[in-house]
Amino acid sequence: TFLYGAIAGECYFRGVAGERFAVRNSGATVVVEGVGDHGCEYMTGGCVVVLGSTGRNFAAGMSGGIAYVLDGDGEFEKRCNMAMVELEPITDEDRAIEKLDHQGGELEAHGLVDIMHDMTSQDAQRLRVLIHNHLKYTGSSKAKEILDNWDNMLPRFVKVMPVDYRRALQEMQGRKKASEQDGISLAVGS
Repeated sequence: TFLYGAIAGECYFRGVAGERFAVRNSGATVVVEGVGDHGCEYMTGGCVVVLGSTGRNFAAGMSGGIAYVLDGDGEFEKRCNMAMVELEPITDEDRAIEKLDHQGGELEAHGLVDIMHDMTSQDAQRLRVLIHNHLKYTGSSKAKEILDNWDNMLPRFVKVMPVDYRRALQEMQGRKKASEQDGISLAVGS
């Protein structure tokens, strides 16, 4: 068990973790190169990136946060506990990445605040920045290989998203947009 109940921070691990990695993670951002059984069990927040295989029962009881898993053998769904989560492909968001590059320079120069504010989108961008950070902090050959072959590797990643968490995030975004529209209406009506 490692990162049990972590509430904040960033961790980058060059190597494979054992069982029960990031259990009850509620806010940490983590990159690791593989995990044993029961990874991300009862996770409620944060972001976990797994650049390798997982053991069985991944995401059991996961009600919040997100995980990205490199599904190298195409068998991850069989090892994932699907009771509370859905698996989603990572879509290539070249236009969003280009826009970000033009607005403020290198993609990797943007901090976690820029890529963590909306967990329902910007997956390719978030994943690329986190893998870049992993390479920078650990010298990981696995991270370098992924980044050097980004176009081929991106489709092999899956996003693990808790169903209720996605719904809650979408409801919050809807309320925010409605509030912004109300503010615009009030300003125009004044």
